[in-house]
Amino acid sequence: MYRFGNNMIDFAAQECVGKDGKHHELSKKETMLLKLLIENKGEVVTREKILQVVWGYNVYPTTRTIDNFILNFRKYFEEDSRNSRYFHSVRGVGYKFTDG
Repeated sequence: MYRFGNNMIDFAAQECVGKDGKHHELSKKETMLLKLLIENKGEVVTREKILQVVWGYNVYPTTRTIDNFILNFRKYFEEDSRNSRYFHSVRGVGYKFTDG
């Protein structure tokens, strides 16, 4: 389990409690991406690393797929999705998770 702000992620159960106190079920890929970002808290995780770790070496979705996952995380966890506190885009490189 991991807590940040008013949010909680239960990796084993593949679910989370978002900013509004609502429970959300997470897909396996969402859980894997959240875990990767949190394990690398404060560091930029490249798109290439995300694709390798979450999707595997042989299957490459479009990079928009990653963007859509991050958008969902912002909907679940961010008070203001336009001013991200936790999930940051690093233009041309990847994404970074910070704990507030």
